[in-house]
Amino acid sequence: MTKDDIKSIVLKIIAEIAPDEDLTNIAPEVRLRDQLELDSMDFLDIVMELRKQYSIEVPEADYQELASLDSCANYLEPKFAALQGS
Repeated sequence: MTKDDIKSIVLKIIAEIAPDEDLTNIAPEVRLRDQLELDSMDFLDIVMELRKQYSIEVPEADYQELASLDSCANYLEPKFAALQGS
């Protein structure tokens, strides 16, 4: 799975959690909270959806790794690779 695939997955999850947000012009290197009206519960929902839909665990200590689309892709890429390898 490529980093672009992972970014698409994260955007799809955000669209489910916050359907009123405009996701068309998201800058991948800018913090999501600086671009969207997401609160801590929304981020928890993102983590829960990653676990529910893809069996990916994100420990609370790593939540800051999900700050931007780029950081999400960098953090999640080895996790998706491990799932595909198993």
